Amino acid sequence: MKTLTALFATAALALSANVALAKDIPTSDVVKLVQAKTIMSLDDLNAKALAKHPGATIKDSELEDVYGRYVYKVELRDAQNVEWDVDLDAKTGEVLKDAQDN
Repeated sequence: MKTLTALFATAALALSANVALAKDIPTSDVVKLVQAKTIMSLDDLNAKALAKHPGATIKDSELEDVYGRYVYKVELRDAQNVEWDVDLDAKTGEVLKDAQDN
């Protein structure tokens, strides 16, 4: 029983460590990153996300620092009212994730 408890505790710590490594970037810093050309413009990133789901609208978006990589996360709702999560590399515009939101 002690082994099972220790295993669950270790798993919980490992999962929470991954969450802690993703950090939201404040709006003031986003502006500086765009001006320094460290990341693409938000308009360009939004266009790339919308291109994956024509006719969709953006519900929410945020920039995160994930393991030292800037990831732009966009929540979309398409014409059929289906929600999508699209993650983009904010520097290159590469689509990292395009999945239906559950």
